[in-house]
Amino acid sequence: MSADSFLPPPVPPADDLPLVLVVDDEVRSQDAMRRTLDEDFRVLTAGSADEARDWLQRQEVDVILCDQRMPGQTGVAFLKEVRERWPETVRIVISGYTDSEDIIAGINDAGIYQYILKPWVPDHLLQTVRTAVEARHLQRGLSRLELDLRAGAPALRERRQRRLGEARAAFDFERIVRAPGSPLDGVCDMAARLARYDLPVLILGESGTGKELLARALHYASPRHAGPFVLENCAAIPDTLLESELFGHKRGAFTGAFEDHVGLFQRAHGGTVFLDEIGETSPAFQVKLLRVLQEGELRPVGSPRAVPVDVRVVAATHRQLEEEVRAGRFREDLYYRIAGVTLQMPALRERPGDVAPIAQRLLQDVGAELGRPGLRLGDDALACLVAYPWPGNIRELRNEIARAIALSEGAELPAAAFSPRVLRGRAGTRLPDPAGQPGLPASGTLQERLEAVEAMVLREVLLRHRWNKTRAAAELGLSRMGLRAKLQRLGLDEAPFHAGASA
Repeated sequence: MSADSFLPPPVPPADDLPLVLVVDDEVRSQDAMRRTLDEDFRVLTAGSADEARDWLQRQEVDVILCDQRMPGQTGVAFLKEVRERWPETVRIVISGYTDSEDIIAGINDAGIYQYILKPWVPDHLLQTVRTAVEARHLQRGLSRLELDLRAGAPALRERRQRRLGEARAAFDFERIVRAPGSPLDGVCDMAARLARYDLPVLILGESGTGKELLARALHYASPRHAGPFVLENCAAIPDTLLESELFGHKRGAFTGAFEDHVGLFQRAHGGTVFLDEIGETSPAFQVKLLRVLQEGELRPVGSPRAVPVDVRVVAATHRQLEEEVRAGRFREDLYYRIAGVTLQMPALRERPGDVAPIAQRLLQDVGAELGRPGLRLGDDALACLVAYPWPGNIRELRNEIARAIALSEGAELPAAAFSPRVLRGRAGTRLPDPAGQPGLPASGTLQERLEAVEAMVLREVLLRHRWNKTRAAAELGLSRMGLRAKLQRLGLDEAPFHAGASA
C-alpha cells in the first residue's frame, strides 16, 4: 500500500464550501458553533437580526442557524422575513426553550427546516447542517429542472408525437411481412377494422406465428394508440405471482412484499393489456380476472380498496379454447368475456408463399444484429426453406437463419448451412425411385410433385455417373456442396451406393 493511501481526502477550496450564517446574541455560542462547523463550511456570525440582515444582503447564504430568544426581534420573526426575501436559504432555529407556540410559529410562519434544542450535540448539529445544505442543492436543482421542463415542454411534446408516429409506422398492419395474396391478408384486414372499436379480441394460433405482432398492430391502430401497450406471458410465471404481477400488491401482503407494487393493469390504464397464453391459467385465477374485466376495477393483493382501471384486453393462446371450455379447463363466462372477436393466425406451413419474404427480412435483421449485413439467400437455400413445414413457425425460421449466418462464410447463404432436419425438406417424405416408378406422381401437392421431378432428375444423373457426385454436379451446373444440400433436402443422401459407385 502506498503512502498516499494514508493521506486525508483533499479539502475543497474555501470559496467552494457552503456558507453558514450563525445568528446568536451570545458570543460563546457563536464561537462554539463556528468551531463545530468551520472544517466543512464557511461560517459567518451575527449578534442580532440587523447584523444578520446586512450579511444576507452582501452574501448568498446556504443555511442560517438562528437563536430564538434575541433582543429586539425573535428568531422566528426574523426567519419569517428571511423566508420572504431569501426563500432558498435553509432556516434552522436553535433554542433553549421548548415553547410549543414558538415551534408551531417556526414551522407555519418561518418555514423552518429544523428546530434544535439547547444544549445541542456537536455531531448532531454538524449532520443537520450537512443535510440542510444537501436539501438546498437538491431544491435548486429541482427548480432548474422545472424551468427547463417548462421551457422545453413544446419540444418534448413534439418529440413524443414523433416517437409515437414512428411506433405506429413500425407496427402498422402493412409492415407485417407477407407475400401478395397471403392467407394473412384476411386476418390483418379484419384486425384493422376491429382496431377502431373498443372490443376484446382473442388471437388463436400456434406458438411463433406472430400473435404478439398482430396485437401490437391492433393497439397502434386503435384510439388507445397514445396509451401504454403492456404484455404478460401467463405461462411464464405461476398463478400465485401472476395475480400480483397483473393486479399489484401492497407492502406486507405476503412474504417478500417489501414495498407496494403497481400491477400491469394499472400501468396500462388508458391503453392495452396483451395476455399471451391465457389458456395456461388456472380456474382460480380465471375467476379473479373475470371480476376485473366485468367490473372495470381491481383490488391489489393485500389492499382493502378497489382501483378503477380502463384497459382494452387482447388475449392469445395456442389452445383451442372452445375445446378447453367443453373439457372444463377454462371458464365459459371468461371465454365469452375475452373472445369478443376471435382472430386465427395461420401457421407458416399453411402459407408457404410467405416463407421467402419473411426469410429475406429475417436475413437482413439477424445479419445486422450479428454484424454481417448485406447477406443473401441462394436459390437452393430458398427452395430448401420453402419445402420445410416449420413446426416452430417464424420463431424456428429465425433461429435457423441465425444458425446459418453463424456457420457460413461469404455473402450468400448456401442450403448446406441449414440444420439436417431442414435439409431433408418435408419431414417423413420419401420420394419415388425413378428406377422402379418412372413418370410423374399421380397425386400430391404441386410442391411435392415438383420435388418428385427434381429427385428423378438427380437420381438419373447420379446413376449415369455411378454416383460420382463431382461429375453429376458438373453436369447439373451445381457446386458439389449445392448438390449435397439438394440430396439431403430430398432424402437422397441416404440412398445406398450401387456397385462400383464412387464419391
